[in-house]
Amino acid sequence: MMPKKELIRVVRTPEGEIQIDLKGKKSGRGAYLCGKVACFRLAKKSKALDRALKQPVGAPIYDQLEQDFIQVEEEFHAGKDGMDDDE
Repeated sequence: MMPKKELIRVVRTPEGEIQIDLKGKKSGRGAYLCGKVACFRLAKKSKALDRALKQPVGAPIYDQLEQDFIQVEEEFHAGKDGMDDDE
């Protein structure tokens, strides 16, 4: 299993919104994916988020999350590179 800092959290908020939570601090039910778009696409294909978030995730939400994922992927990896110095 990968350390949480190497994963991107997708959260279902108490209001029922599904969004990417880069800080990992938002309240709600979370699911963790590796920080690569390929992992997200596999989760989309297998409907893994539907099971993890215990709620149907419609195609439009998956499509929006995929766009968000692509945007945050670079930012996520850039931020992670700076944190590995002490290990």
